[in-house]
Amino acid sequence: MIDLYTAPTPNGHKASCTLEALELEYTAHFVNIGEGEQKKPEFLAINPNGRIPAIVDRDAGDFPIFESGAIMIYLAEKTGRLMPTDAKGRAEVIQWLMFQMGGVGPMMGQANVFFRYFPEKIQPAIDRYQNEGRRLFEVLDGHLANNQWLAADYSIADIANWCWVRTHKWSGISVEGLEHLQRWSEAMFQQPGIAKGIEVPFSLGNLLDDDKDAEKFVDNAQDMLQK
Repeated sequence: MIDLYTAPTPNGHKASCTLEALELEYTAHFVNIGEGEQKKPEFLAINPNGRIPAIVDRDAGDFPIFESGAIMIYLAEKTGRLMPTDAKGRAEVIQWLMFQMGGVGPMMGQANVFFRYFPEKIQPAIDRYQNEGRRLFEVLDGHLANNQWLAADYSIADIANWCWVRTHKWSGISVEGLEHLQRWSEAMFQQPGIAKGIEVPFSLGNLLDDDKDAEKFVDNAQDMLQK
């Protein structure tokens, strides 16, 4: 049994989609980041950085793991799935996982801050992060032009990047003209466990289609930024 501490964010979905894809038994616990639950002592005992997601592997002596990428690697290696065992194959997966963690996630995250959440619209900052996000999408698209998946086979690298790329509209980053990225994104949604994983710990629905819900979500995010 694994306990997953999470919230409905791309990084949270990286963990839940991986758990679902690997068909592991787990219990999801919602961490209300709007209320600051990630800063409480009981959560900091699991993740001293005070961020979601985090897991506790009860079968491994209540072993806690934080950082979404580390969680994904741990779970893949625990099950022997979604990660090659040979050195070259493993490096290929990890390099695309690091591409997401060091590039796609941070750039889209900052685009979200300045495009959606920050009270003052600072256009140079918005342009900076949206343009870099688009550049990274183009890197993915170019690679996927000649590859079905990011590595030789479907892996945690695909899950990690997709959990962020799928939210491109919220970041204000266009995927127009990126046909290979779009093909891959559609194929990703059909993979086992993925559709269920993005419903954990609950569904946010389509915020872009509901102005009222989107406005409420942005207001909550602005409160968190101020804190």
